[in-house]
Amino acid sequence: MSLKSDAQHWGSVAKFFHWISVLLIIGVGTVGLIMANLPKKPSLFPVYNMHKSFGLTMLALAVLRLAWRAFDPHPREPAGMPRWQVLGARAGHALLYVLMFAMPLSGWLFDSAAALRPLYWFNLIPIPSLTGGPDTDLKARAHIVHEALFFLLVAVAAGHAAMAVVHQYIQRDGILARMLPNWRR
Repeated sequence: MSLKSDAQHWGSVAKFFHWISVLLIIGVGTVGLIMANLPKKPSLFPVYNMHKSFGLTMLALAVLRLAWRAFDPHPREPAGMPRWQVLGARAGHALLYVLMFAMPLSGWLFDSAAALRPLYWFNLIPIPSLTGGPDTDLKARAHIVHEALFFLLVAVAAGHAAMAVVHQYIQRDGILARMLPNWRR
């Protein structure tokens, strides 16, 4: 198992970033959906803080993931893959990267504009406000954007997963297999 990717497979670092991002998106998204229906009371602040902390973790991992991708070779597309699929895959991946940055940034902006209490990453590290204080109009807009980006991320990620399954089991070109962990070695 190699740290770096090669012409046929993603390396273990790229696979780690991919699968930890999947888990964080599912976890943070699930907590966010549950959180939206909870009453706003101080006893639930730990739930909100966990959601925000894991969201900021997603942002940090997106930065690291993008930096790694800049230096890691990418596997080639399977031979015979139509040009439109290659372009579609590249556009889909680019959109996923944009959303992995935009989602946590919009949440951070929403929290900053709300200015209810200082934001701490896992109650350890203070996170600066992006607004410098409360802003009711910006808070409302950021909240709408944050929710819309979530549903867009879910749709794009579901499409990404569906296409990986189609490639693996219908086109049988091994696209999914090269991103799966290889525990047999």
